[in-house]
Amino acid sequence: MSLGQDPLDALRIPDGTTVEEHDLVTDGDVIVGGQSTVEFGVRGNNVIAGERVDFGGDIEAEGDCRLDTWCSVDGNVLVGCDAYLGERVHVAGRLMVSGDLDIGDDVDIEEGFEANGWIVIRNPVPTLVFYFVVLSQLLRLGEQDAADELAGALADGGEPDHPPLVIPRSASVSDDAWRVSTPASVGDGCRLHGNIRAAEIEMGEDNNLFGSLRARGDVFVGSGTRVHGDVTTRGGTVTVAEGARVLGDVSCADLEIHEGATVDGTMRAKGEMRLVREGGRDAE
Repeated sequence: MSLGQDPLDALRIPDGTTVEEHDLVTDGDVIVGGQSTVEFGVRGNNVIAGERVDFGGDIEAEGDCRLDTWCSVDGNVLVGCDAYLGERVHVAGRLMVSGDLDIGDDVDIEEGFEANGWIVIRNPVPTLVFYFVVLSQLLRLGEQDAADELAGALADGGEPDHPPLVIPRSASVSDDAWRVSTPASVGDGCRLHGNIRAAEIEMGEDNNLFGSLRARGDVFVGSGTRVHGDVTTRGGTVTVAEGARVLGDVSCADLEIHEGATVDGTMRAKGEMRLVREGGRDAE
């Protein structure tokens, strides 16, 4: 995550992220912006959610779990370290916390909770909101050094081992579709289910997407990536890199196909259609 921009301005799926039996699994942190719906369960290091986020399955956090006000979890919450639950959070299953539990008013945990450390009943500060508001203000003021210092302190003074999975505000993520109004980027070696709908899309290498790609702007499909569906953009350029395969149709304004790429369906471009050969030679 770059400190030079709003941390929640895009859907960011890091390398190696997978969907396994309706669980979204990643090695790093999971950060979900407010007003979002995630119909998967979530497994990651730290799990942080803004206000009014709905999860459709279990949350398993190896580190901390922070859920702001009015969040809902349709399953269990298992936390390896500390848990922070804002007021009116609802957990349909059981809450198990290996460390301390900081819990707000009117929290509903249907099957009870257990914490091995201290239990404090109050209204915790909505951590995600506070962090991003302060960070965004520092960046707007041009205080890059102060922003770097804040991020370093929140990360215990070091860089995370893995970049976080970031779901922007008001997103909808399910087995059917990943819908965001922001750009979307997918790392390398991911295995995902669902159609991705975003402002623009960048797919890394060696991914397997069981769905389609649709964007208002540009779409890039990286080498070795397989898309089990269509690739569509209203007014942008679709680029299909060498070794990539699109099993459906491609429809765009301009199309750039690299030598060794495969499109099984129909290719339609309103403007330019270009074949990029090895060595930089192009064919119209």
